Amino acid sequence: MGYLGNHLATVVTGVFAATLTGLWPYFVNFAPLLNFVFVICVPITWFLTFTCWISQKSTDYMHKSETYVSHNEKKSLNNLQTTQIYTSDGKQISPTQIKVAQNELSVELNKLKETVKLKDSQIERLNQEISNLQTLVQIESLKTELANLKMLASESKTKDK
Repeated sequence: MGYLGNHLATVVTGVFAATLTGLWPYFVNFAPLLNFVFVICVPITWFLTFTCWISQKSTDYMHKSETYVSHNEKKSLNNLQTTQIYTSDGKQISPTQIKVAQNELSVELNKLKETVKLKDSQIERLNQEISNLQTLVQIESLKTELANLKMLASESKTKDK
């Protein structure tokens, strides 16, 4: 938005209409045809000025939420968007709940690491996924994967005995 608040077309047309209106009394005496031109042009230019002004007001009104939001309001909206995390079913979870789930999964993975001899790359991948958790859906899928690994560990223990 510029200095004129996107009303440049309104200002230019208004200046032209005012100039024609101001010049009209001086050119009336020269020729009747010129008087006719001014009679036609002056109302048309004022109508165009009004039309430009109304259309810009309408555009400003329709896009008010985008153009009139202050910088501080934009910052606070961005902060709200980054701190509030929602699950797939629309429930809000806090970052502390995610941290708790990450810690629980890390503890379970470390316990599983001791009982099952997994490849280091798989364990590293799971640790990376745990640190990148952001939704409850991801937490539940990792819990399911850990449960499957526990089942494999218990099956391998029973086969060894």
